[in-house]
Amino acid sequence: MPKMKTNKAVAKRVKISATGKVRRYSPGSGHLKSRKTSKQLRNFRKPKMVAPRFARQLKRMLAK
Repeated sequence: MPKMKTNKAVAKRVKISATGKVRRYSPGSGHLKSRKTSKQLRNFRKPKMVAPRFARQLKRMLAK
């Protein structure tokens, strides 16, 4: 049976934490920042955790 391939689109967007949770960053932080509030921009810097139900699917996509 052939090896599983890593989904590169997912690999560029998420990281697995040491405890096994899936960490992602919010979209929309790249440009047009002048119209966004300071609170929004501050929250863009913080990584978010992916919901456990969806995390299983992402981990399967990252199987190497």
